[in-house]
Amino acid sequence: MENKQLILGATIIGLVLLIGVLGIQAFLQPEEAFVKTRPNININEVAYKVAVGKPETILFEGATNNAGEKSSSEVTVYNQDLALVKDVRKIFMEKGLNIVQFKDIAAKIDATSVFFRDISNASTFVVEQNYEYDLVSKQKILEKYLDREITVETTEGQESKTYKGTLLSYADGILLETSEGIVTLPFDAKVTFPELPGGLLTKPTLVWKIFSETIGERLTETIYLTAGMNWRADYIAVVNKEDKNIDFKGWTTITNNSGTSYPDTKLKLVAGDVHRVVQSPKYRELYDYAVSEGAAAPQQYGQEELFEYYLYTLDRKTNIGNNETKQISLLASDNIPVNKEFVYDGQANGTKVQVKLNFKNSESQGLGIPLPKGIVRVYKQDSDGQLQFIGEDQIDHTKKEDDLELFLGNAFDVTGERTQVTYENISKGFYRGEYKIILENQKSEAIKVKVKENLGGNWTITKNSHAYDKKNSSEVEFNVDVPAKGETTITYTVEYRYYY
Repeated sequence: MENKQLILGATIIGLVLLIGVLGIQAFLQPEEAFVKTRPNININEVAYKVAVGKPETILFEGATNNAGEKSSSEVTVYNQDLALVKDVRKIFMEKGLNIVQFKDIAAKIDATSVFFRDISNASTFVVEQNYEYDLVSKQKILEKYLDREITVETTEGQESKTYKGTLLSYADGILLETSEGIVTLPFDAKVTFPELPGGLLTKPTLVWKIFSETIGERLTETIYLTAGMNWRADYIAVVNKEDKNIDFKGWTTITNNSGTSYPDTKLKLVAGDVHRVVQSPKYRELYDYAVSEGAAAPQQYGQEELFEYYLYTLDRKTNIGNNETKQISLLASDNIPVNKEFVYDGQANGTKVQVKLNFKNSESQGLGIPLPKGIVRVYKQDSDGQLQFIGEDQIDHTKKEDDLELFLGNAFDVTGERTQVTYENISKGFYRGEYKIILENQKSEAIKVKVKENLGGNWTITKNSHAYDKKNSSEVEFNVDVPAKGETTITYTVEYRYYY
């Protein structure tokens, strides 16, 4: 019995020791422990440089493999200062663990949104990822050269003088310890450094540890989100002489301030208000969102539904330079029927009568595609045949068969005057008001004016000079004719009842 207990105790102690050793090995050799979870990987084939020091030093000392030039790219731009970039490059991989510098990326990249995949070999995977943005600058180099020797050249009076010594500080100017003592020099003095210190970059860089089971050149795709890119739709409408038709053209205006260029890229635009949270999107959500393809293009862009938005795909590749604004034609339709309308809302606009153009986003009217939100600028030819600007308005995202209304300005020759003639308190909760609206038209032709009245709640019109349409629970509209060089007067009486 005692022997059995001794054997059991020894076994337990042995297991504890074995687990401890394995735990220490896993702690001391994280890459080895990680690789053991991949059945086809030989730990002896995993070669990488191990150094003591800052993480960035280790990475850059071992980063001998750079991602090549972009073979192709695809950029999906949202009208919310956001773009989704899909960057395809060829990278040569050694068998085992590779440290790769991935440069020429957007300076405003959301590093947490990066998704990498090896198109040539699905077994390749990223072990570790770092986003390095410690960009080179005079201040950064001075920081690296603290307690090291530098050379500083400055102007003293009419002469140039050179100092050589150990950098003590650069907070309030440059403080040097020279053979002649400690010298204070201005920060804008010319500084010569023996070499560029390690760990500094000329542009933002992704640094990856990538494990590859085979050697060779790979086609890889990197997907990420970046700020600094935006797009909007801009429209031009030219009204004909009779104000009965318009020629309607649309342009997409893409602005790129992301910090890098996208040569020979496939361009896609998303119209819609995509919800974003403060935290970055998950990799899986990003990848699922990024796999859509465009449709055939009626103009330069094809359009298709994407979730609850619309995706516009340029039917050719284009170049998008950094710090560039590019315009590409979206649509062009001629002879679209429009209706010019005079609208008077005396409660909101005083004496001003608004002028609006109304038309339908319908295929039968010459349009019939989802229109992204944007500004519509309207022109008309003068008697010399020259186009003159007559107003602009902003439209929201507009689906097919919806009506569009453009407010262009206030009429010069048409005015209104709204007067409250009487207002009586008949009894508790019972009121009566009488209103008069005078419309004056100094134009040489008769016009029709839409008069809007907001009455509030619990109303009844008991007397009216002209017919009206009840638009909703609080608003009515009178549509009246106003003769040339004349006026029209609208009167109505309204009663309000409030129950307490």
